[in-house]
Amino acid sequence: MSVTTRSGNRISIWVSAMRPRTLPLALASIIMGNGLAAADGKFDGVIAFLSILTAVLLQILSNLANDYGDSLHGADRAERKGPQRAVQSGQISSAEMKRAMALTVLAAAVSGILLLWFSFGAAAFSLTIIFILLGAAAIAAAITYTAGNLPYGYAGLGDLAVLIFFGWVGVLGSYFVQATRFSWLLLLPATACGLLAVAVLNVNNIRDMESDRLAGKNSVPVRLGLARARAYHWALLSLATGLAILYCLIHDTSPWQYIFLLAMPLLVRNGLAITRAEDLPALNPWLKQMSIAALVFVTLFSIGQLLSVYL
Repeated sequence: MSVTTRSGNRISIWVSAMRPRTLPLALASIIMGNGLAAADGKFDGVIAFLSILTAVLLQILSNLANDYGDSLHGADRAERKGPQRAVQSGQISSAEMKRAMALTVLAAAVSGILLLWFSFGAAAFSLTIIFILLGAAAIAAAITYTAGNLPYGYAGLGDLAVLIFFGWVGVLGSYFVQATRFSWLLLLPATACGLLAVAVLNVNNIRDMESDRLAGKNSVPVRLGLARARAYHWALLSLATGLAILYCLIHDTSPWQYIFLLAMPLLVRNGLAITRAEDLPALNPWLKQMSIAALVFVTLFSIGQLLSVYL
């Protein structure tokens, strides 16, 4: 095997470990927050770019930490239905993964600090400190989901963490760094975005129910059982849609606000696939589809907000 081929294989292994198909989740909350800010007449391209970069780095960190943590706690065993993880398979050593995690933490911290500098400047010290603490909490949450002595993902708290960071923190935070103000009404679309991210996690956890149960990872589907986990999935999709509609009804400016409903067939198709799947490995393609559906929903919602103002 040539040096070029080996190098290419290593790159593909690392790219796979970063799980690029999950990155739409990181983008969704930032797109919604920036879209809402732009509809309010507040938008800066540099701030938007740094928001996206920071979110993507935090998502990559979470994926690397998940790979590392599951290999330590035994969730990545032979019974696992998803793709084989890099550390568990021996393609990447534990030491290499820990170094990659440390570098990603550093990159996310630098990106986050630059974001705060361009958003608030040196004058708004109190705001900067608050967002630094939020950033530190996001980094800690990304790492301790499955890594560490008390991984909260094994206690079934992953859904709550995803709602907080991919919904409330992601949307409201990215809105605030643009607009430097806050409205309680924004909790409606922020929660909708977070619930769609939880739906992505739910597909993943339904797929991995057997191996998670054996590893003692008490995810929500493990706690609920397969039938109720499927009903829970429909509840997530329905509530997310309902909250987005409620926001548009309260913040009624134009019929253009409702173009996000064009994404409904994607959500329904995903819900039906989760309901009808007889073999859990068959859910693998629907994990990616749910992630894309969430991104399409949020992007259309943001476009609708802009069109309602400028048309």
